Amino acid sequence: MTEDVQEVETNRIVIVGAGLAALYAALNLAPHPVLMISPDPLGEGASSAWAQGGVAAAMGDPDSPDSHSKDTLAAGAGTVDPAVAQRVTQEARDHILDLTRRGAPFDRDSEGGYVLSREAAHSYARVVRVKGDQAGAEIMRALIAEVMATPSIQVLEGVMAAGLGTEGETVQGVWVEPSDMDRRAAPLLIKTPAVLLAGGGSGGLYKLTTNPPRIRGQVIGMAARAGAQIADAEFVQFHPTAIDMGEDPAPLATEALRGEGAILVNKDGERFMQAVHPDGELAPRDVVARAIYAQTQAGKRPALDTRAALGDAVTRQFPAVAAACARGGIDPVKGTIPVAAAAHYHMGGIATDLQGRATLDQLWACGEASSTGLHGANRLASNGLLEALVFARICARDIAATTAPEAAEEITLTFRPGGHAPDPQAVEQLRQIMTDHVGVLRDATGLQTALRQIALLEGAQPDCPAFRNMTATATLITAAALLREESRGAHCRLDFPETNGKVGTRSQMNLDAALRLRAEIVSEPT
Repeated sequence: MTEDVQEVETNRIVIVGAGLAALYAALNLAPHPVLMISPDPLGEGASSAWAQGGVAAAMGDPDSPDSHSKDTLAAGAGTVDPAVAQRVTQEARDHILDLTRRGAPFDRDSEGGYVLSREAAHSYARVVRVKGDQAGAEIMRALIAEVMATPSIQVLEGVMAAGLGTEGETVQGVWVEPSDMDRRAAPLLIKTPAVLLAGGGSGGLYKLTTNPPRIRGQVIGMAARAGAQIADAEFVQFHPTAIDMGEDPAPLATEALRGEGAILVNKDGERFMQAVHPDGELAPRDVVARAIYAQTQAGKRPALDTRAALGDAVTRQFPAVAAACARGGIDPVKGTIPVAAAAHYHMGGIATDLQGRATLDQLWACGEASSTGLHGANRLASNGLLEALVFARICARDIAATTAPEAAEEITLTFRPGGHAPDPQAVEQLRQIMTDHVGVLRDATGLQTALRQIALLEGAQPDCPAFRNMTATATLITAAALLREESRGAHCRLDFPETNGKVGTRSQMNLDAALRLRAEIVSEPT
């Protein structure tokens, strides 16, 4: 990545990311020495901290892990790996108990039982939550406190990963640079015996998103640029109830509100979901997102109405929603909450096996950056944090089994001047392209237009690794969407509206294949 190569060698296992998956993996690796790469101060900038709903887990009768697994398979629209679904749902309860022991303050009833919420496409109330809509933030707070007290874990804040150092098919380290792009610095290579990528998804590649500002597909992109296989890239989940108030990113009106009985209406007061799906507001997310999008496109200003279901309790039970509404001058007690479908979660990502291993040696991935096969074409609500927990521990145990827990000194990085920061205008153009052409509804013409425009943007900034990571992921999402000539789950093609059979196949693609397809499209006359 630079002619004058700077290297630092360490025995520490490098974890890229600072969200739930990264923190939990670091704790489960102890006493193996770990180095966490965190672009922002711990607890800030990670999607996990913004997660409102909670963690899905079958905590007791009449629910069961088998029922949870069946709901996961059904929501995933024929492309969920049954073995992964079974393993994750079987382990779910154990992780809730483990987080409780670690200090996560889950909501409890007067008898000490867990308060459970029902969310879309779940057969039972099985979402364990914290203070209504504070699950992500409160679980993160408990884990951060433990990480800071664990001597084997070193956290490097203000640093972000820019790429992977490889030799052949083996990952040997991580290229890093300051996360403050005003500090121009040449990337530096941290050589390490193992790399775990746990740095979030791709929602921020879209102009309308619920993801933190830094989550723009970079971790998936850097793995792809190193040669790792990417799975299910086309499946991007759009949350139907982002609060439509002009903020970037858009605040989230958690699905738990609909679980408590809130309804969706348009500007005419019409409750439109009942005519769309038998489950109404609790239909699968892709169904609700498309209905919301259709109402928006028709100028009918969709909104969430919590008044009858919650009244003034909405401000006490859902403080994050109440705070967002207050910032936007919205009063959910007296009126409705305007909503829009926004890019929320990437089901696709770095392809991993049941041990969390990527297709490159010495590389593991977990959390939203990975594609384990759990989510299929449409993630079941609140399975995201669960998957992060389960595979963080799986990865930690597998890494620990392949590396010796040698003593390691703390490392200090000294960057040299140089480097290239992404052009903010180019980033915003990329986000607009993805929203306009690779969003809730897709067709061949739009997807081909997106590939041409992404190629132009990438060509204008060839020497910026951070931007190349973004465009790599955007190219993979778009190319995989173009090749999937059907509608399935969150992937909806206007020119291929039918689903090709109940059981589908997962997509597998490397960046070279995506770039070849892009080059073919670019070379065609428009």
